[in-house]
Amino acid sequence: MAPDPNSASGSGARDEASLKVPSKDPKRKDEKKEEDLSDEDLALKQQLELYVERVQDPDPGLQKVALESMRQEIRTSTSSMTSVPKPLKFLRPHYGTLKVYYETMPDSDLKKYLADILSVLALTMSAEGERESLKYRLLGSDGDIGSWGHEYVRNLAGEIAQEYMKRQSEEAPIEDLMELVQQIAAFHMQHNAEPEAVDLLMEVEDLDLLVEHVDKANFKRTCLYLTSSARYLPGPDDMLVSDIAYTIYVKFEEFANALQIALFLDNQQHVRQVFESCEDALMKKQFCYILARHGVTLELDEEMVADDNEREACQEILNNAKLSEGYLTLARDIEVMEPKSPEDIYKAHLLDGRASAGASVDSARQNLAATFVNAFVNAGFGQDKLMTVSSDASSGGSSGNWLFKNKEHGKTSAAASLGMILLWDIDSGLAQMDKYLHSNDTHVISGALLGVGIVNCGVKNDCDPALALLNEYIGKEDPSIRIGAIMGLGIAYAGSQNEQVRCSLIPILNDAKAPLDVIAFTAISLGLVYVGSCNEEVAQAIIFALMDRNDSEYGEPLTRFLPLALGLLYLGKQESVEATAEVSKTFHEKMQKYCDMILLSCAYAGTGNVLKVQNLLGHCAQHLEKGETHQGPAVLGIAMVAMAEELGLEMAIRSLEHLLQYGEQNIRRAVPLALGLLCISNPKVNVMDTLSRLSHDTDSEVAMAAVISLGLIGAGTNNARIAGMLRNLSSYYYKDASLLFCVRIAQGLVHLGKGLLTLNPYHSDRFLLSPIALAGLITMLHACLDMKAIMLGKYHYVLYFLVLAMQPRMLMTVDENLKPLSVPVRVGQAVDVVGQAGRPKTITGFQTHSTPVLLAAGDRAELATEKYIPLSPILEGFVILRENPEYREDH
Repeated sequence: MAPDPNSASGSGARDEASLKVPSKDPKRKDEKKEEDLSDEDLALKQQLELYVERVQDPDPGLQKVALESMRQEIRTSTSSMTSVPKPLKFLRPHYGTLKVYYETMPDSDLKKYLADILSVLALTMSAEGERESLKYRLLGSDGDIGSWGHEYVRNLAGEIAQEYMKRQSEEAPIEDLMELVQQIAAFHMQHNAEPEAVDLLMEVEDLDLLVEHVDKANFKRTCLYLTSSARYLPGPDDMLVSDIAYTIYVKFEEFANALQIALFLDNQQHVRQVFESCEDALMKKQFCYILARHGVTLELDEEMVADDNEREACQEILNNAKLSEGYLTLARDIEVMEPKSPEDIYKAHLLDGRASAGASVDSARQNLAATFVNAFVNAGFGQDKLMTVSSDASSGGSSGNWLFKNKEHGKTSAAASLGMILLWDIDSGLAQMDKYLHSNDTHVISGALLGVGIVNCGVKNDCDPALALLNEYIGKEDPSIRIGAIMGLGIAYAGSQNEQVRCSLIPILNDAKAPLDVIAFTAISLGLVYVGSCNEEVAQAIIFALMDRNDSEYGEPLTRFLPLALGLLYLGKQESVEATAEVSKTFHEKMQKYCDMILLSCAYAGTGNVLKVQNLLGHCAQHLEKGETHQGPAVLGIAMVAMAEELGLEMAIRSLEHLLQYGEQNIRRAVPLALGLLCISNPKVNVMDTLSRLSHDTDSEVAMAAVISLGLIGAGTNNARIAGMLRNLSSYYYKDASLLFCVRIAQGLVHLGKGLLTLNPYHSDRFLLSPIALAGLITMLHACLDMKAIMLGKYHYVLYFLVLAMQPRMLMTVDENLKPLSVPVRVGQAVDVVGQAGRPKTITGFQTHSTPVLLAAGDRAELATEKYIPLSPILEGFVILRENPEYREDH
């Protein structure tokens, strides 16, 4: 009589099913009509319905067999990717039945078994937000979850994230969830789904688990996903995620990558730890190249590099002493050593008659422009046709001649331009600057002092020649000499947090007799030396200097430098700025908002923080009375915050287009500068067109800003299209001296270092932001917010702040003795391969060159030979190559 109760219970179950899910039934009939099931499917359907009846059998033996068979059917069929597996489809109508029956079962292994199956069925059946799959999973047996297939595991992970949020808000225990999370993370990591494992662990705030699960095969892809997702996470999660990536890299002894992350986190402890953990002396030299490129000032000690000779060699690299030599090697290789004159850049012969006729007149302003063009184009080459004429030409007389073709403060820039030409070459630089220091003309001395600072920019020297020389002149009577010495110190010691510089400069800030311009430049120099350090003492000195200003001085253009200097102290430091921002609320109402904007934009510069961009956009949207000046810095702030990653950058460009259409005049003047910062040394066609349009604007300030920005986006690229635009502008504006001056400056920038330099503060595949470079750029851009008073007035030498961002855009490969080594490399457009399966190509559309090579914005290089192993993960700047011991030449 066994089948009898069976059939009865079966029919009961059927009725129940039809009661439970009546809505499904008519549909099912229709489906049958639509798709006449094949014999196989029909057999499978009947088979499964039989199992459903058997599961409800009172005999546990039968139940077990039925559950086993059902389980087998579901497992073997989960392989199809596109459609719902057949067993799940046919079991859908019975889901309710089984759920009801499950509730009535006594606790036993079989009940858990059924819970497992219900959990899988819930994958397609469960109502939205019910999380039944997870509920039954937790009630089921502790079996291996992976065997139910990948889709099931992913669904569970999604439900865990929701459940975790709910339990956190109710403060319920989460131990059972965490056990599941362990299993799922392990499953994902074994099956090449690292991003999914990372996402789940981020949701449940337990990324530390990741370190246990990574292995040699997947740690690189895991870390790549971690570091690139850090850009899109809100603080402090971004730091946590990067920290985990750092831990993983150190665990697998990928020290160069770990160092990059330590620099990204700006964590000195981590930098030390990388040096101390690494045993390889050659690797440490590569670390020094990476640190030197980032502009880090660091004294190596015995714990970091044990051997004395090695330590000396490393310190020399770290001090950037090799930069000039490497740069000149690149120039010789590309055959651009021949000095260029400003006329070679202007190419006036390509224009129609009128412009070239006007240019023959020797005006002081045009000579000043030629001075800058000459300095930018021959930067770092050590020779030019205006300032460093060889001694046999009438005993160096002609170099003096050019100097005196400039008027008063023009001589300052002319003398300083020699520093730019001899950039990074301390020995010959100081020797050649020396003769100007003994001049009778205060402007020439001022320029020579600034030149000394420029020569030492980014290059450190044990005997600190810049400090020794410039310190003498800080207390002189003449303000122009003082400014030269102070600005020189700021440029030479940017980012070094040098105590002596601080002790020399802070008293000037508190000096009631010092003129405003001296105080403004002192503040900026302190801001540069202590950039991103959050130094309390310097911050207080600048705040007091701001509070001491009288009403008439608040309107002065140079007063803008004081809040900017304060902002530089907190560059990229996010929340650390809040205390100072509170203090700024007590300032004079003319400065208060201005200060707020600058502090906000500097503190979040390079973070990509969307909320801050919205905040700044909100300030730009207001239509205010004429006298307000804080909107300019807000517009620049949008660019500073959004330049962190490509998506934010594109969105910021679109937002700036709107501001152009609807914004007030003071906003329109800042927009071109913001565009220039977003695409610096990276001439994007859409931005180029916008700036070209604005360069003919009726408002001359907007036109000037647009012209300068054309120079910035093309800086060091030799971009032919921009060069052509600027040539045409020079003939269009041939009667307007101010605009022509801007056009000339832009022409000099486009041909910066004859196309070997870049101003981009981002390096290492756009991963690291050099705070010193960004500080130099924003100082110069803030000065451009008031062109007429600063650039076209007597402070044109603020253009030399750009030297802080100048870096050779090269890949120079060196051997184990640090001598240049030429190897074939492929250079192409970088491709984003985060989270992609397999081993995708990282570059596209490549060409093969032999090193040294130039890298444009968005380019990436990889070695085209297996003979050498690069010690740096990112081929940029100086890369040490080690011979590959396993390499065999094919005969």
